[in-house]
Amino acid sequence: MRGSKTNAMTRKEVLTAVRAVPPAQDFVWDGKDEDERPATASELHEALEASRKLRGRPPGSGNKEQVAIRFDNDVLTAFRTAGPGWQTRMNAALRDWLKTHSPG
Repeated sequence: MRGSKTNAMTRKEVLTAVRAVPPAQDFVWDGKDEDERPATASELHEALEASRKLRGRPPGSGNKEQVAIRFDNDVLTAFRTAGPGWQTRMNAALRDWLKTHSPG
């Protein structure tokens, strides 16, 4: 991308620096230290899959629907001032109301 310099080095300087790094030596495991045992391809794959599962939002329960709804400011303020979890508490209050009232 032209005009967005993130490094003071030129392309030629970067290539020279990369080529100056000695190649990695082959790792030979002597079998003595289990902590230094190289990971197998399947172990690396499992670790990658596990890290993917931990990213992002946790899965939802599947029984909720997102809707746009308008409430009076005083009602929202009352629930919000109680702190985090106000939406869950509001849902519980509506569910409790439905036990004694018909929604129609």
